[in-house]
Amino acid sequence: MTYLNTENIARSTDEVEYHPLIPFLPENAKVLFLGSFPPQRKRWCIDFFYPNFINDHWRIEGQIFFGDKNHFVDAEAKRFRLDEIVAHCQEKGIAFFDTSSAIRRLKDNASDKFLEVVEQTDIHSLLSQLPHCQAIVTTGEKATDTICAFLQIPEMPKVNTFVPIPNTYNKDGKQLVLYRLPSSSRAYPLAFDKKVEAYRRMFEQML
Repeated sequence: MTYLNTENIARSTDEVEYHPLIPFLPENAKVLFLGSFPPQRKRWCIDFFYPNFINDHWRIEGQIFFGDKNHFVDAEAKRFRLDEIVAHCQEKGIAFFDTSSAIRRLKDNASDKFLEVVEQTDIHSLLSQLPHCQAIVTTGEKATDTICAFLQIPEMPKVNTFVPIPNTYNKDGKQLVLYRLPSSSRAYPLAFDKKVEAYRRMFEQML
């Protein structure tokens, strides 16, 4: 199965990029990761979320769920094991998309600070497909700020904390929360083991 949105890829221009992936929304998902926007395709090693081989998101999940940070890593090919990632996320109930559906890159890099939002994602539409969702999770300031504005959350949560999302409940009547984690990018100045523990606490509370 492909997770590429080929229609969006075709209509992207030098100025505006439309989101190149379709939302990954397992029906059983309790956690929805929302980033800002994928990096440039030249940085991808898989056609999925967190595709940059030097981003540690899949190493963090490998360490948490399998006790091995390289569980999802194909070191020889310098890529992640996509089929295993998808099966894992479907089993655990972990969904992914981003807060922007279209952006402009103001510089030729993946930094959030140089992304201009052209179209925001309809977060309510995503949540309507996730009846058991308990938390939206962000790992960067731009994504967190975008969600707070879209969902009218009065105060941005600090890293490793969460806040309730006003007037937003799942089918079981539980109020959803916005949970902010440290970035899995190696540019974020926090040791890998400390990131693992932060993500582990979130998963233990929300899954």
